[in-house]
Amino acid sequence: MKKALLSLALSLAAMSGPAVAAPGEVPEGGTLQQMPMQGLTGGSKLLGDYRGKPLIINVWASYCPPCLAEMGSLERLSKRYGKQFNVIGISIDDYPERAQAFLAQAKTSFPHFIDRKLALENMLGANRIPLTVLVDADGKILHKVYGAKEWDSPDTVEAIGKAFGLRM
Repeated sequence: MKKALLSLALSLAAMSGPAVAAPGEVPEGGTLQQMPMQGLTGGSKLLGDYRGKPLIINVWASYCPPCLAEMGSLERLSKRYGKQFNVIGISIDDYPERAQAFLAQAKTSFPHFIDRKLALENMLGANRIPLTVLVDADGKILHKVYGAKEWDSPDTVEAIGKAFGLRM
């Protein structure tokens, strides 16, 4: 049991981001602010509309090959566990048409938004992408993961379940 807990702790630590928050960034343990999000794959929403259920936010850009590489695993994660938590994508592209072209390649079904004013990028601390943020049902940031991952791998699914307090 101790070995399994140590393994989980090391796996989460390996996925962690920078220790120092950028100005305006909400750090791990902080609560996300209410923020409008411009829709790419549907209507616009407020970030707070996702409260009440855990949330995975993936920050990406059309010019980021690792972002595209991880989209398939995020899609599979969303399809398999979408009743337990939400998954959304946020593009930091300046041009919606480039973000739309990326999404045509990615072939995802979860909602995507565009952050042309950089408000979400700054609040989430997306100084490197891809960035994936695990948020609890109350809007508190549990964990930030920088770099591409296989989001539907057994170890990652287990770590997400532990972070959200879910049986997966």
